[in-house]
Amino acid sequence: MSRSTEIQTSRIEATYKAREVEGVLDLYFYRPIGFRLAEFFAHLKMTPAAVTLLAGICGIIAGHLYYYRDLRINIAGMVLHVCSNVLDNADGQLARLTRRESRKGRIIDSIADHLVFVSIYLHLVLRGLAEGSSPAIWFLAIAAGISHALQGAAADYYRSTYLYFVANGTRAEIDSSSGLRSEYRAWTWRQRPWDKLLLALYLNFTRQQEMLAPQLKKLRETTGEVFDEKMPIWYFWFELIPLNLLFIYLIIRQENMAESLLKIAESSRNTA
Repeated sequence: MSRSTEIQTSRIEATYKAREVEGVLDLYFYRPIGFRLAEFFAHLKMTPAAVTLLAGICGIIAGHLYYYRDLRINIAGMVLHVCSNVLDNADGQLARLTRRESRKGRIIDSIADHLVFVSIYLHLVLRGLAEGSSPAIWFLAIAAGISHALQGAAADYYRSTYLYFVANGTRAEIDSSSGLRSEYRAWTWRQRPWDKLLLALYLNFTRQQEMLAPQLKKLRETTGEVFDEKMPIWYFWFELIPLNLLFIYLIIRQENMAESLLKIAESSRNTA
């Protein structure tokens, strides 16, 4: 790999959340394209929120194009859907590239993602009804939509918690519902209606995450209280003692299982 290629790769990786939490498709397709777009948008002085809006519009239109029984229109919808995903990557990369990451941006991004899938699910239901499906398809779509929202919330919480521990809390911000609730009560609808609405949506989203993974929430809170800023040092002790004990236990258990299976195999061979 040439020096210039290494530098370019390093610049792209600087806009990742973390390489470990990026999918294969993200690493080799969405992130490289998203980085190019992020540089272009930065040159135009566009905000991450504006890019999020573009991603949402593309995704919503894509959902509408899935309604028609025309393969060409459906393919156009797929292309727009991919464009939406690319822009959805680019907005976060632009925020990290220009150091404009914010909680409000994450909330707006989450809302845009949900609106895209509402459009997709809605138009697929309408297409099904137009083709003669039972009205019960509404219940199927609602159940699938709720499942998608919960799966996305859980994945986001696990990913954010991983980043919190790995980065010692410096890159990943994890809000608690209790803290958000206090902030929500302190704001008024008259003074900050838009911010309060976004915070209300984010508070509900955070509650869902904490309900899905209550033990993970307790783990983060407990380690934050016990280890404070000394997490890297304590992590080494955690690696040396508890994880080594677990490692030894797994080796012994695996060897015992292998020995048992070996006896069965030898017995079967002798019988044959």
